[in-house]
Amino acid sequence: MLEALTGRSAEANDTAHDSEVKSPSARTRGNGFRNRLLIIQPTYRVRPDGPLYKTKGRSLMGLTLPYLAALTPPEWDITLLDEQIEDLDFNAEVDLVAITTWTINSPRAYEISARFRDRGVPVIMGGPHTFFHAEEAAANCDAVGIGEAEFIWVRMLEDAAAGRLQKIYRANESHDLVDLPLPRYDLSNLTGFKKFRTYSVQNSRGCPFKCEFCSERFYVGTQYRYRPAEEVVEEIRATGAKNIFFADSMFAGKKQMAMKLMEQLIPLKIRWSTLWTTYLCVDDEFMDLAARSGLLHVNMGMESVDQETLGNMNKNFNKVENYDDILGGLRRRGISYSLNFVFGFEGEKPTVFDNTLRFLNEHDVPVAYFYILNPDKGTPLYARMRAEGKVIDEKDMYRGPGIRCNITPPYCTAKEMEANVRGMYERFYTLPSMIRRLPPPVTKANIASWILNVSQRRMAQATKDSKNFDWV
Repeated sequence: MLEALTGRSAEANDTAHDSEVKSPSARTRGNGFRNRLLIIQPTYRVRPDGPLYKTKGRSLMGLTLPYLAALTPPEWDITLLDEQIEDLDFNAEVDLVAITTWTINSPRAYEISARFRDRGVPVIMGGPHTFFHAEEAAANCDAVGIGEAEFIWVRMLEDAAAGRLQKIYRANESHDLVDLPLPRYDLSNLTGFKKFRTYSVQNSRGCPFKCEFCSERFYVGTQYRYRPAEEVVEEIRATGAKNIFFADSMFAGKKQMAMKLMEQLIPLKIRWSTLWTTYLCVDDEFMDLAARSGLLHVNMGMESVDQETLGNMNKNFNKVENYDDILGGLRRRGISYSLNFVFGFEGEKPTVFDNTLRFLNEHDVPVAYFYILNPDKGTPLYARMRAEGKVIDEKDMYRGPGIRCNITPPYCTAKEMEANVRGMYERFYTLPSMIRRLPPPVTKANIASWILNVSQRRMAQATKDSKNFDWV
């Protein structure tokens, strides 16, 4: 989830760009370099020729920009800019621009880079997109960072100041997550954030599972690591926040360590949210402790209501036979939750949409997200589907928001798949459905579920072609 702090490259064998070639911008820097650093998280365009997507106010304080600032030596003058809530001044007096990049905002990242490089300002990039598309990114900036920032960030800054930027910086090891610096939230522009904010805190990196369709374990690291509980608590205290989002791919990859942290959360009296897998919910001891420690909302990748389809995903640890107990336990403990579903796997049947909606309604599921299988570069699924000629639009996959099908589905056309998934949002987030699934009493968990429902309903009605990418 933390986009600037990635794992080892899936393109580790592509060393053609790892040379010490200086970029044009870097070569022209002289003694006038004053260590003025602008770190940008770009927005994106809903359509290639459309306006930039802007958010009136965020509820979640992102971690990437403040954490990169925390890694920056004190002699640097740092400005953080989230382009979804702030306007970017291309005439800003800066000496170096750093951009954290996902594939969805990579076209905008390249636009920004070109504007600053035209002025002779060097631009460096990192993030999940550069991990899988290092060559492309390198062609659009002066230097690309691949790997965890702790090992390369300072070296990139030093080289930029000295006018000796290389094209590629690779971190070939994983950090042990001990003694991480506190994020520089003091540098964030709070005018774009709502009064009652949720702060992001990272408790772990990596994922212990190997789901065939997921690329996240590559760029966050195939080795699951966790921070000392005491240091996580110290960071939470430093934010002064009462609402925390643990920005982990898998919060409880090591259950006993997660339980140790949850014990220490109890005295803080916070409300927290995170992501984990469904099997944890059948452990009563774990779930009771989660509830006592303030768990407000958990997002889980249920992916499918069909066990055979789960097997095709290499996700047999999700047991359909346990779904009733899992959801019943969450409801009994008053915990809000959301479920993710992915459509388009081999073996799936056209009845999957009606079956999924029936399941959601029967269990009064508070929040659900529906996705189309679009294989990520670097995954076994991507290699297999590409070899079988089932990838339709390889170049533009994930380049824009919305419900887009870039594969040949097993039982319908790509356009029909898009219509089916769009229909899931429209059918699930009707007002009568929301009222029935989210009845009184009014609790914090119930309010959280209502907020997410209203957000999804508004997006479905407004565009009919996109979903909310800011749900966390």
